[in-house]
Amino acid sequence: RLDNMVYRLGFAASRNEARQLVRNGHFLVNEKHVNIPSYLVKPGDIIKLSEKSQKIEKIKESLEVASRRGIPRWLELHLESFTGKVLSLPTREEITMPIKEQLVVELYSR
Repeated sequence: RLDNMVYRLGFAASRNEARQLVRNGHFLVNEKHVNIPSYLVKPGDIIKLSEKSQKIEKIKESLEVASRRGIPRWLELHLESFTGKVLSLPTREEITMPIKEQLVVELYSR
């Protein structure tokens, strides 16, 4: 999802903030404006902060924090051009959220 990529790349401090930034039209995917947070990004997609949004201090602060924290290996960030690229989809080992797969299977098998 685009909102998760915006958060993971460090453009936003939280997923809710990322969702709001996407909804307000601050991002382009492959040079096209996208304002749908649930937009599914694919490997090779380039996510760019719009020109007018590159001046927003809150986004700059979030990027500074993210550059110190680091971003996942399956993403690539270019701070100077305010762009990020999806290199691949994350593997199960790269997902940091605690997920109990068995509970998901049980839910959908009803």
